[in-house]
Amino acid sequence: MEVSADAATAAAARTLRWAGRAGHLGGVPRAAVIGAVGTIAKAYVSLLNTTTVHNADALHRLVSSRPPGTPLLTVSNHMSTIDDPFMWGFKGFPITDSKLARWVLTAEDICFRNVFMSYMFRLGKCVPITRGAGIYQDHMNEALEVLSTGGWLHSFPEGKVAQDHQPIRRLKWGTASLIVGAPVTPIILPIVHTGFEKVMPEKSFFGRRPPLPLCGKEIQIIVGEPVDFDLPGLKQVAAMIPQDTSFERKGWPTITPEGLDEAAQRWLYQKMSDKIQSVMESLRKTLLNSKQH
Repeated sequence: MEVSADAATAAAARTLRWAGRAGHLGGVPRAAVIGAVGTIAKAYVSLLNTTTVHNADALHRLVSSRPPGTPLLTVSNHMSTIDDPFMWGFKGFPITDSKLARWVLTAEDICFRNVFMSYMFRLGKCVPITRGAGIYQDHMNEALEVLSTGGWLHSFPEGKVAQDHQPIRRLKWGTASLIVGAPVTPIILPIVHTGFEKVMPEKSFFGRRPPLPLCGKEIQIIVGEPVDFDLPGLKQVAAMIPQDTSFERKGWPTITPEGLDEAAQRWLYQKMSDKIQSVMESLRKTLLNSKQH
């Protein structure tokens, strides 16, 4: 179904992409928002709750001193609506630095519901994602631009909040498509956390979220090691996948220069997503074991 010109214009007006540019009003509004939100996150995570971070140096090093032009893509589980920015609020991490701060994929229907929210989330370096619109939606091009300029992008590849402490769920393919589409392959760093579901439970305050994050909880974060992919080898195998006519055609573009068609892309994204999911699940089990000792 084609989107009308009026609808496209309305969507662009609602998501206020111009407000997310570094040079907007000299960068002052962005610095103010990230500084204020970062300070609140640091207070809750470092002072009002007990937080333990495993392998924090790996994250800090890649955020502040990775090779120039090399993008960083962090991925994590999603246990509450405050995971981002609170998961960056631990001691010693530069969460209030607007230049080092991450870009993050956020649900458009939640964070970009009106002009005020759109403006604030844009200043907070958020990229809107339309859930259900697929991996080749226009907003994914914004995410690719972040990676193309060597930036840091964070993704919640499970695609939704889950507070039931189950194994890592099947990952959406958008993250894998960003890895494949980036001009320079990003460093992929997995992170798993627990405890934010207690700081912001979904159904504790008359069956709803509390009006403010809770205090006195235990938070644990584990940072893994970068996930490596043999992309040339994977693409070569993907190119040999026979075209499957059993699923609905989505009109996916052919990936160039490899010329990967839709069937090949599906195989490639699934293979990559499975590997990231497996690594994240291993981290989750490590974190679970550390809590039991």
